Amino acid sequence: MEQLYQRDVYGQSLVELGKLNKDIVVLDADLSSSTRTGLFAKEFPERFFNFGVAEQNMIASAAGFAASGKIVFASTFAIFATGRAWDQVRNSVCYSNLDVKIVATHAGVSVGPDGASHQALEDIALMRVIPNIKIIVPCDGPQARDAVIAAANNKGPFYVRLGRPKIPTIENKGEFKLGKAQVLIDGTDVTVVACGIMVAEALAAVNELAKKGIKARLINVHTIRPLDAEVILKAAKETKAIVVCEEHSVIGGLASSIDEVVAENYPVKVVRVGVRNKFGQSGDPLSLLKEYNLTSSDIEKAVMSSIA
Repeated sequence: MEQLYQRDVYGQSLVELGKLNKDIVVLDADLSSSTRTGLFAKEFPERFFNFGVAEQNMIASAAGFAASGKIVFASTFAIFATGRAWDQVRNSVCYSNLDVKIVATHAGVSVGPDGASHQALEDIALMRVIPNIKIIVPCDGPQARDAVIAAANNKGPFYVRLGRPKIPTIENKGEFKLGKAQVLIDGTDVTVVACGIMVAEALAAVNELAKKGIKARLINVHTIRPLDAEVILKAAKETKAIVVCEEHSVIGGLASSIDEVVAENYPVKVVRVGVRNKFGQSGDPLSLLKEYNLTSSDIEKAVMSSIA
């Protein structure tokens, strides 16, 4: 599989969008080399604004730009965009339903050596609780481009969650549609639901399960809000259990979204593969995925347990 940095794709997509629309402005909080917004800054310096280590000011100013008719992309690491600037996201951006696209990089434990202070494991939960904002967690590089373009072309606030490392490109996903999950593999025994970098891990697990005669359905839920409840409920009715995989706390993220849908409409067993009441730590990204039980073998074990 081809491997790409989602943030590289993000930076390139910003330049592409900037050429098409002069009303697009980009804001960053002293991390433009890491978030790759520096590519836009080089191409359109008059439309790029660096706020330094002042994420709250950045988001508040993003609201001001949007209120003046601009389409705003604001970027920093996920932990700062959602945690440090939560008040501004809620009150300045989402309350007024402004056209601010928060594209945050370096989410999850795969950030690696930067450690717990920089590893956002609560960011989806923090954004999900706020009205008006749409949430996208693309599964690979090409889908990161789809997410950024969808955010630019749809009114209102967005949170797009990107990672730090190179990740495999998932083949044969089909067309990206905001709010419509992608069934990557069909199956009748169990459903595996994943987002972000966990889609590649889930795909590896489903392929191994197939060798053991277990037919697992694999769904890429790239849009957590609005959630594709129709696809989830169909899977609940047609398979024995749902295993949800995310590089995030098991509280408040994708798994909680799935729980809420099935509990109200068609209760089935939901098993969570995610981070359980822990902070991250410094380490090699692959070692951290193993430490926090976020690998394909962990998903395989969860599936076996769910249908035992």
